[in-house]
Amino acid sequence: MKLSKLVLALGAAASVAFSASAFAADQMHINVVAKGFQHQFWKAVEQGTQQAAKEFNVSVDFQGPDNESNIAQQVEYLNAAIATKPAAICLAALDTRAMLDSIQMAKDEGIPMIGFDSGVPDAPEGAIKATASTDNTAAGGLAAAELKKLIQAKLDAATPDKPVRIGVIAQESNSQSIVSRTKGFVDAFVAAVGKDKVSVEGHDSLRAKVKGASVILDVGIPAEVKDVDAAAVASAILEKKDIIAVYGSNEFATNAIITANEGLDVLGSDKVIAVGFDAGTKVLDAMEDGVLTGAVTQNPVQIGYQAVRLAVDAVNGKPVQDVDTGALWYTKENMNDPEISVCLYR
Repeated sequence: MKLSKLVLALGAAASVAFSASAFAADQMHINVVAKGFQHQFWKAVEQGTQQAAKEFNVSVDFQGPDNESNIAQQVEYLNAAIATKPAAICLAALDTRAMLDSIQMAKDEGIPMIGFDSGVPDAPEGAIKATASTDNTAAGGLAAAELKKLIQAKLDAATPDKPVRIGVIAQESNSQSIVSRTKGFVDAFVAAVGKDKVSVEGHDSLRAKVKGASVILDVGIPAEVKDVDAAAVASAILEKKDIIAVYGSNEFATNAIITANEGLDVLGSDKVIAVGFDAGTKVLDAMEDGVLTGAVTQNPVQIGYQAVRLAVDAVNGKPVQDVDTGALWYTKENMNDPEISVCLYR
């Protein structure tokens, strides 16, 4: 049996299979395959897909693996989606390499695909028509610029003999979105302070040691995407005596910092400054309690909405192009402003 037929057969039989018969025969159907439901971020993305579904009179089935390390389960969802022959598929890939055969098959079947969130980097040429996502490099740079303002006095006082340390916690080193906002933060911070003054240490993926630096960026990434592992990495950095600030590059990493602080009590505007990314319940509660000083929020509702909009346009033969869904800096003081509040989710 040919690979495409075998995968389609398996997809149709899989327990994760989508049921196209559940939707009106005359209604365009779009499958959305997310990275998971582990974080509230994805629930907000789903909300956006449903808003678009209502506006454009299409049906949308939103699926994702149990967690963001379950690549095999996401491949199953994608194969099941292809088996139902939807009008289009929206995909936020956990690992493009693991999905190459499936993505190529969707392309061969003539199913247009739209990337969202981190998109589908390195997909076969022409397979992904457009992507709806945050400019994650710029968003990481925004966090770096805002954190630098908050700790400028301590940066000015730092010397090679008495350096200061800033923790950088990331969920993992594979997902393009997380890598981009982690590296975006590091690169922007180094550029702003001076490459001869900043030593990037910790995880091998970003290490760039500088002898005689007055500032250390200490990058910590857990071996596995598990809450306990990430909290342990955050704790190890927060326990260092020269730490003055810490940054979490997504909701998972920011939550890990907050969890680590529960046993350390070192975070606060007058102690170690913590800034993060995204806007789930734990992050917002920490912001209101003064544990977290600031954070960058994406617009997850817009990510979901624009992904479906692009899919509808692609199916209808309209030209489509990548959409930057934006990012904003928020604090306890402005989190209730109309422009910000619509991008926060609990």
